[in-house]
Amino acid sequence: MRQVTVLGSCGAFPEPGRACSGFAVDWDGYRLLLDLGYATLPRLLAHWPDGAVDAVVVTHEHPDHCIDLHGLFRMRFYGDPGGPRLPLYCPPGVLDRISGLEPDVDLHAVFDVRPLPGSHRVGPFALTGLSLPHYVPNAGVRLEADGVVLAYTGDTGPAPALAELGRDADLFIVEATDRDGEAGRPVRNLLASTEAGHWARRAGARRLMLTHFWPGNDRAASVAAAREEFGGEVLAAEEGLSVPLGENRSVSR
Repeated sequence: MRQVTVLGSCGAFPEPGRACSGFAVDWDGYRLLLDLGYATLPRLLAHWPDGAVDAVVVTHEHPDHCIDLHGLFRMRFYGDPGGPRLPLYCPPGVLDRISGLEPDVDLHAVFDVRPLPGSHRVGPFALTGLSLPHYVPNAGVRLEADGVVLAYTGDTGPAPALAELGRDADLFIVEATDRDGEAGRPVRNLLASTEAGHWARRAGARRLMLTHFWPGNDRAASVAAAREEFGGEVLAAEEGLSVPLGENRSVSR
């Protein structure tokens, strides 16, 4: 099985029945997480009931992208004491955020922290983390295996590096916050749906998935706006949505 499953799709805080940013990647039995925001851990356990994970990648330290890493830590620390440490790829600041919730325990007892941005070998994947503009250090993530590319922005403003990140991606997961007033800011740290479509087109990606929807936004309108800029398939991240990677591209829910 080679697929990515949406654990959460909201920015800032979860809407009812949803969760914040998080994706589960299955690749021939290898299990990798991309972000783990509010309310994603229960969805992770629904997807992988045994809770087994091979690696975690966190794009940045904002809690809507990393807070349930604390729950995963506790599950490992108390539920599987003495088990092998879990590789955690993340920018500076992520572990500091989580340490504030658990100051009396060394998080390195569970996590083997490896720096982003940078390049790493992660199971079957060549992982490349690229710095993208945000309020805190943020690493867009590119995963390559067997000629298939999965790219994910985390949170970002407009930047030429987005075209590099998503170059020829089978699936490019791009934040489309569409927050009121963002377009007029002198320094941009979030994207609109039209911009997500623009950068996916510039990258030559085959498919675009929009995510990080601001609570209350019309997701169908966001997809329509992205389609004005991007000629390929546009998907809206929806909790439980599974998207095959590679040859079989039949989406399941």
